[in-house]
Order: sequence, then C-alpha cells, then structure tokens
Amino acid sequence: MRKAAQHPHSSAGPGTPITYRGESSREPGQRIGHEFLGVVEETGSGVSGLKAGDLVVAPFVWSDGVCDYCVEGLTTSCPAGGFWGSAGSDGGQGEAVRVPFADATLVRLPAEAAADDRLLTALLSLSDVMGTGHHAAVGAGVRPGSTVAVVGDGAVGLCGVLAAHRLGAERIIALGRHAVRTDIARKFGATDVVAERGEAAIEAVRELTRGQGAHAVIEAVGTEQSMRTAVGIARDGGAIGYVGVPHGSATGLDLGVMFGRNIALRGGVAPVRAYIPELLPDILDGRIDPSPVFDLTVDLDGVLAGYAAMDDRTALKPLVKL
Repeated sequence: MRKAAQHPHSSAGPGTPITYRGESSREPGQRIGHEFLGVVEETGSGVSGLKAGDLVVAPFVWSDGVCDYCVEGLTTSCPAGGFWGSAGSDGGQGEAVRVPFADATLVRLPAEAAADDRLLTALLSLSDVMGTGHHAAVGAGVRPGSTVAVVGDGAVGLCGVLAAHRLGAERIIALGRHAVRTDIARKFGATDVVAERGEAAIEAVRELTRGQGAHAVIEAVGTEQSMRTAVGIARDGGAIGYVGVPHGSATGLDLGVMFGRNIALRGGVAPVRAYIPELLPDILDGRIDPSPVFDLTVDLDGVLAGYAAMDDRTALKPLVKL
C-alpha cells in the first residue's frame, strides 16, 4: 500500500469563492482543505522514502509518480490522481488525512523548519499558491528583462508577482485596488500598481508600456472581465498565463483579436508537485518568502469565520493551525 496517514500542522483556505458561495456542488459532510502540510503518523507497507515523524507538504493533487503525465511533470493529469476535498476523498482541514501514493505525492521538509512559524507558513504556499503563481509565470513566458502584468491581487496573483520577480522580470505591473494587497505586491517585486479596472486598466497599462502592453500577462482571477483585461494589456506577440479558476457565464476570449495580434494563451491547473523541487530551495534559503499572503490565523473552529473574512475582503488568505 502506497498510502500514509498524516496529521496536518497547517492548512489554508482557498482563494476562490466557488465553494463558499455555492458555485460548485458539495454534499453535506464532504471534507475540504486542499492545501496542507503536517507530520506523517504512519505509512503503508509499499511506501518508501517516508517514515513516521517526517514533516511533509502535500500538493493539492495526489499523483502516482510513474504514469506518462507524471514523468512529463503534468501531475494534475495523472489518471490515478485526484484532488483533496473532491467527492469521496479526504481533505486537509481536519485532524488527520489519508494520502494515496504518499511517496510520490508528499515532499519531505527539513525537520528544523517545524520550529520556525514564518518558514512553515512560507512552505505551506508550496501546496498551491506559490506553485500556481509560478505556473502562470512560466505559461506567460516570463524571462529576464521582460515586462509582466498581473491581473488579480489575491494570493495566487501576488505569488505570480513573486514568481515573475524570481524569473528576472524587469518591470512588473500589478493590477489591484486594495492597499494591503498592493503593498505586498510591491514587497514581492512589483514596480507599478494600476488600480483601475476594465478599459481604464487597459489604457493605464498601455500608458506605462509606451502603448505596447506587457510581454507576459498573468491572469489569476478567472472571470470574463479579467480575461478581457488580460488580452487587452498583452503586447502583440505576447502571452497570457492563466490560472484563475474559470467562473461566470463566459470566458471573455476574443479569438479573432488574439489571432490577429499573435497572443498566446497557456495555463490551467498548476502541477505544483513538479515545481516543488525547484521552488523549495529558494524558500529555505530565504530568496523568496511567500508567507505574507497568509494574513489571518484561525484554529479548526474558526474556519468558517476565516472563509467569511476572505469573502468580504477583510483577509487575503487564512492559515488554519491545528
């Protein structure tokens, strides 16, 4: 059995409103929590490389590590994989969680990290938001010297700013209207902030880029308006890396415009397991610190209040400590 039981140390509330507002189907009693790290309690007979007592982080999708997709790094397409909190599966917002394919899914962390709350918080971001922001930056083709625009000032968008800075972007334009969030964006490497929305935002970004737009656009919202904005601020020949979970009535894509301007689109569900080996050393060495995106700490009894705070924008992303 390649399974392990894990005691979550920390978990996080998702940044999308889909579950909280009832935009996705949920059954009463269905478990939730797709971002967590914790300590291994016991392992199945087929698990290698992990033992009881190990501190580990869990990507938001489990995978077997041996299929063609996993070998290629697209762990989210693993036929044997699944999403935490989906129907019939376990979730991280609880006292324990059973992890399938534990040795392929979980990533062991240094034991000494358990004594450093800030570092643990930063490491929790590897379960989703840091890897997802990185996925968007890679999809958008961020490279040294490029101009990047980020649509969305949630945890993923902010981690997209951090990822773009890490990849060497020269100019990073963050679109957002909430001062607490744009302050984090600047801390993460944003050189400019655009508070406008819609057509006004497109005009503002173009004014900052000599009328051309950004080489790379990170879309981290998932609405029709955000996608229209992303297309509008992309430079001819540029690319959009999209990771915002689509919700709403339409995509906002005008393929004719994108075709005429040679704008590429790449993204989707981030295979964060494949990115952890690349990002983990930078967090451990302090080269990047995503921890500021977690701005509210609650216990298990406070999860509902944490979701409410995130929904009304009084919190960016709650951290659940168990």
